[in-house]
This record gives sequence, structure tokens and C-alpha cells, in this order.
Amino acid sequence: MKIITWNINGWRAAWQKGLPYFVERYQPDLLGLQETKISDDLAAAWSDKLPGYHIFWHGALRPGYGGTAVIAKQTLTNLRVTNGLGNEVFDREGRSQICELSDFYWLNIYFPNAGHDLGRLDYKQSFNKYLRQFVANLRLKKPVIISGDFNVAHQPIDLANPKTNEGNAGYTLEERQFFDQLLSDGFIDIWRYSYPDKVQYTWWTYRFQARSRNIGWRIDYFLLSPELLSRVKSVTILDQEMGSDHCPVELIIS
Repeated sequence: MKIITWNINGWRAAWQKGLPYFVERYQPDLLGLQETKISDDLAAAWSDKLPGYHIFWHGALRPGYGGTAVIAKQTLTNLRVTNGLGNEVFDREGRSQICELSDFYWLNIYFPNAGHDLGRLDYKQSFNKYLRQFVANLRLKKPVIISGDFNVAHQPIDLANPKTNEGNAGYTLEERQFFDQLLSDGFIDIWRYSYPDKVQYTWWTYRFQARSRNIGWRIDYFLLSPELLSRVKSVTILDQEMGSDHCPVELIIS
């Protein structure tokens, strides 16, 4: 099974930049998108545009903001998709989709950004705390995969300029400690597990020619319950794929 996560920074823009060809080329079984920036009403017109796939939308109430989507092969008849965490404070921004398969849960999550002035750090901390408990309850039933844009670089190796970004959004102590908590809960950052010393990024600012200079951050992840570790075939950062300020990350499991 091939699962891909990608913050596309706008559905319409990604479509124009080749999202259909990306899907055709990679043939993911499941593709989790973040920051779709399209309401459910407007998204409905796109739902039959990818032959062989179902699209499950979770738009934000605020127009042109947030939002997630799951693109799933129609052959996945055992898939059940639920939008949101059951908390209106977080669900109104369309940040979470819970996908239940026969033997595991897969979560497509767009974590809040703490904000340039850290004005949303408290909100993000509340979201993180709520999600952690939500996931703990899921794990009582079956293993869990969490993927998406976490909006945090976990370790100094995960961003090009850790010293100058200390305390900035995406690299605050609070955000990094939450990631530590998920690992202490048993989750495995499968890309870092597979490549402990490798420097590779998943996001680059549009400014300063950052992508061409590879001045980036690794903020898009797959976290796995340890029960799934033996099933992992590969995990790849697809940093040659354009179309967004993020690149996709691909997980293949048996």
C-alpha cells in the first residue's frame, strides 16, 4: 500500500500545476492533502475529476483557509473516512481526517501554525493536547499512522538554520516538546528512523530562492505505531516534485 502526504498550498493552484498528473504517475492508494483552501461546497465540483479515485473533503468554515482532503482508490472498499476530532474549536478549520482501514487508522492532519508572532501558539498547544488524547484512544483499538504537515521541525538536523530560528514559529521549545511526547508515546518518526543522519527537507519559503538553495525545513512526517514497523517497505521525501512550497512524502507498507 502506498500512502502519500502533501501540503499543496491551495487545491486550485495545485491542480493547475499538475496534481492530476502526479496522481496518475504515482498511483497512491491513499493521498492525504493539507491546506486545500477550498470549501466543501466548491470542492464538490472536483470530486469526479480523478478517475478511479474517491475524494473526501474537509474544508474550513473560513473561505480560502486551511482544509484537508483524502484521495483514495475506489478499490479500497474497506475504507471509512471521518472528518474532524469531534471538537468544533478545531474542526471548523478542517484540519483532521481519520481514515479507518481493516487493521490500522491513518490520520491526515494539518497542524496549526504557531504564527509569525506566536499568536497562535496557545491554540496549537491546545490542538496538540487534544489530538494526543484522541490518538491514545484510537490506539486502544488498532495501530495508528499520523501523517501531514506538523508545522514543526523536531531537531536541529531538520532545518537549515536552527540557531537563528530558535524560538520562532515551527521551532519553539513547546512545539518540539510535543513531538517528543508523541515519540515517548511509542510513535516512530519513520523517515528519521530510516535515515538517522540524512539532511533532507519538505518545505521551503518562497522567498530568497530558498528551494533552489535548499534552505528548508523538514516539517511533514509519517509517525507510526511500532506494531507497523515491520511492514514498512520504504519512506521517501519526494523533493523533486514541485507545485507547492512543500513536497510530498511517500510511505509504502505491506
